[in-house]
Amino acid sequence: MALFAGVAAALSRSVLPQSCRCGAPLGASVWVVRGRKSRNDPPAKSKAGRIKEPPPVDPVELLVVQERYRQYQVLIKALRAEFKAEVLRKKYDEEVGYIALERAKQEAEEHKQLMAWNDAENKRLQELRNNRIQKEEKAKELQKLEAAIYRDKKQEELIREKEREILQLQEEAKNFITLENLEQRIEAALDNPKSYNFAIDKEGRIVKRTAHI
Repeated sequence: MALFAGVAAALSRSVLPQSCRCGAPLGASVWVVRGRKSRNDPPAKSKAGRIKEPPPVDPVELLVVQERYRQYQVLIKALRAEFKAEVLRKKYDEEVGYIALERAKQEAEEHKQLMAWNDAENKRLQELRNNRIQKEEKAKELQKLEAAIYRDKKQEELIREKEREILQLQEEAKNFITLENLEQRIEAALDNPKSYNFAIDKEGRIVKRTAHI
């Protein structure tokens, strides 16, 4: 503001003649204007001791103005970013739009090929998985069959063992002492006495036997 006042004062001093600045009449075609003070002129006597104070500001109004100014800055920033992005997008489309289109086509074709390969690979892995599952099921069935055969075999061996034991017991039962052969067995024992009073060595051989009386 001071610079504008100084420029105006300089123009008034340089353009207008001294008679116009002093208020002297020059004629009907010349306007009389009041010249402004220069920057070096002292202040007026009536304003020598005046201290200029800023006008009072309402705090509520100041907060509202600050918030609106913040919103204004955010809006202007967003608009500038949007306009800049649009300009850059148009420039990019104009410069490399064809290249981008070709790249998009190439990527789409590559994606199609990869999807086809992925489907084929999934199918191949699915077949391998099915074959493996079938083999595992067959192996489990074979294992169950072998286990059943083994159990049957063990059962048959157990039955044969029991049969042998029964036959052995039947054979041994022939020598059992019964009421029918009790006297005969007593007479045979008296005729053939046996002594179990003997000593053995470390190898289990009989080394001394006590004579039977």
